[in-house]
Amino acid sequence: MGRREKAIDHVDGPVQRLAWELRQLRAEAGSPTYRELADRAGYSAPTLSEAAAGRKLPTLPVTLAYIRACGGDEDEWARRWQAAADAQAEQSADDDDGEAPYRGLTRYGADDQHLFFGRAPEVERLAQLIGQHRVVALVGASGSGKSSLLRAGLVSQLQRDPDDLPLGAIRICTPGPDPVHAIRSLLALPGQEGRDTVLLVDQFEEIFTLCHDHQDRVEFVNLLLTAQEARNHLRVVIAVRADFYGHCADHQGLADAVTRAHLLISPMPPERLREAIVRPAQQAGLLVERTVTDQLLEEVAHEPGGLPLMSHTLLELWRRRTGRRLTLAAYEAIGGIRGAVAHTAEGVFTGLGPEQASAARAMLLRLVSPGDGAPDTRRPASRTELQTNEVHAEVLEQLIAARLLTTDSGSVELAHEALITAWPRLQRWVDEERERLHLHRRLTEAAQTWKVLGEDAGALYRGVLLNAARTEFSTPENRPAGILNDLEAEFLMASVTEHDRAAAEAARTARLMQLLTTLLVVLVASGLSIWLMWFINREHP
Repeated sequence: MGRREKAIDHVDGPVQRLAWELRQLRAEAGSPTYRELADRAGYSAPTLSEAAAGRKLPTLPVTLAYIRACGGDEDEWARRWQAAADAQAEQSADDDDGEAPYRGLTRYGADDQHLFFGRAPEVERLAQLIGQHRVVALVGASGSGKSSLLRAGLVSQLQRDPDDLPLGAIRICTPGPDPVHAIRSLLALPGQEGRDTVLLVDQFEEIFTLCHDHQDRVEFVNLLLTAQEARNHLRVVIAVRADFYGHCADHQGLADAVTRAHLLISPMPPERLREAIVRPAQQAGLLVERTVTDQLLEEVAHEPGGLPLMSHTLLELWRRRTGRRLTLAAYEAIGGIRGAVAHTAEGVFTGLGPEQASAARAMLLRLVSPGDGAPDTRRPASRTELQTNEVHAEVLEQLIAARLLTTDSGSVELAHEALITAWPRLQRWVDEERERLHLHRRLTEAAQTWKVLGEDAGALYRGVLLNAARTEFSTPENRPAGILNDLEAEFLMASVTEHDRAAAEAARTARLMQLLTTLLVVLVASGLSIWLMWFINREHP
């Protein structure tokens, strides 16, 4: 018989309560020894024993292994574990300590330059390229920190206004689905006399993923290339994902420009990653345990686009800090880098009611553009597209507050594409709905075009597109399903109504033609009969 476990009081805190509940479950399972549990769970007896010791929060995988070995409900215990983790984070956080030194999945902005570390050589090189060329491309993988480098690094560098490159205004935009409108509105703003305006185009790949009009793409690029003429007092930097860099060759002028001046950013080396981990904490008077730094470096080195995941993990560690230390115990409790993203997203989602969860699922899927032979990407959407009722509005604010979504100028998007692959639930949803998502994106765009054209009947769905939409997005009663927002449902109903009207009119026309044909046959037959009678009478008077 094993040693008797030290008694714990379940009211001492969330970790102690979870440990007490684990012991209760083990007792209900017949009090198997930890060696017996280890044989069933795949974890060592000391690891399982420590999970129920109440000294620190066990990781979720260890907790669920313990539950499986005792025959418990894993989904229920995953919720209990998340509740304990959240309660511990709230208990550890001290609101008087100021703002977090990390930005999680969101990009670093111009106001975060004091927290932005690790990219100094790239920032300096990019600033040099802008001084030497009027069109420059910044190229890097998703999650390599391009947006933060532009906003928190380059903007600060340019604002120092070096004597050899007097600059005026600095403007930032993302192309979105209507890139021509986005850039024209910025270029129309007044600059400073005799100084160049610097236009930073973040997420340039949106002209390929969100803008589907070839002419709009060409016009947008042509407007950017006007920077090549000094008299326009414009300099342009585009930040484009590496997997879309080849698309720049579709426009010869753009291809020539980025060939002459581009900066390809690679993953940060360990010494600069360490700086990005440690220096922000030092700015806030905090200490990151060396073992945590080492673990992060090991994981990020093998994680494509791992910077936002690292930042999010650090933010979660800050929330669960012990005093002024970011600890290995907290790191293990949240399951490392990918676990941090999944835990946050899963914790928010499982805390929603059934109606809210359904709204969150529909909303999150709207914010994903499924890849067609390419990686899945995030898709910005307007608030009006997402907020179809009070429940959607409430859920949207919860997701924004949890930093799973970001909002800017009325547009909402996933905080980072890493969320798609790091959160198993969302990845599963996308995989399950991939074909329907393609149809839905097309329907959304068609509905918006129909609205812009004043609900012109010529813009409605017909033929194969209508049949596919009716199959996927209508209920058995032939009403639009709840997955559609008001505009999309209205568009589909109008398409169906117009189809039914046209079909009824075609049927009436067909019946009339049939009647006329029958009448013509009768008339011809009657005329032929009369002629035959006349002919017979003439031949045989």
